[in-house]
Amino acid sequence: MLTVSGLLHRFDTADANARAAVHIPELSVPAGRFVVITGPSGSGKTTLLYLLSGLLRPSQGSIAWSGQDIVPMHEGQRDDWRRRHAGFVFQNFNLIEEMTAYQNVTVAAYFSAFSDRQVRGKARQLLAQLGVPDEKRQISSYSRGEQQRIALARALVFDPPILFADEPTASLDITNSKGLAEQFQVLSRAGKSVIVVSHDPVVIGAADSVIRLDHGRLVALSSEAVA
Repeated sequence: MLTVSGLLHRFDTADANARAAVHIPELSVPAGRFVVITGPSGSGKTTLLYLLSGLLRPSQGSIAWSGQDIVPMHEGQRDDWRRRHAGFVFQNFNLIEEMTAYQNVTVAAYFSAFSDRQVRGKARQLLAQLGVPDEKRQISSYSRGEQQRIALARALVFDPPILFADEPTASLDITNSKGLAEQFQVLSRAGKSVIVVSHDPVVIGAADSVIRLDHGRLVALSSEAVA
């Protein structure tokens, strides 16, 4: 379960009167849900995603996953928490062009406690499940939809309980967007918490809960998210 309390983040920390990029007094989301964060450009969607994932540390407040507050952790502890608990799909995928699909998925093994054998097997399983053809091709030869599925496989290779994704359908056609939204539903039904920033109606319509932001404030909630 995700529990947020007194969350405030300012990029201009020197000015106490500067407008907060994100300000959410309270928020709770049950575990194993597919949640979309949406809102207009500049509303704080990606900032909130980075805060929830530990990529950013807030100016104040608490962010607890299953009772564990990640805010007091120092940077190394947050990095370790993410390795063990979270996968992240970035908007531009952040794939390494010179590597194959398989190598992109397995490269993170060098920074983990998982054995090469475990990671190799899981990588091949995920690429096959997600319909990525010929894992030995270089990234540049794949379509955007295929690259997105490779990025998703990389995020899932350590079987994390939480998946974060930032505008994952931004460069996809409607067919690939529907396929990805369905994959998020499958993952949440299997017990993973899926937290996605999106303005795509296909993704929003598939979610269990929707969090709407405007100017960093929570302006609307749907379904099982509770403010």
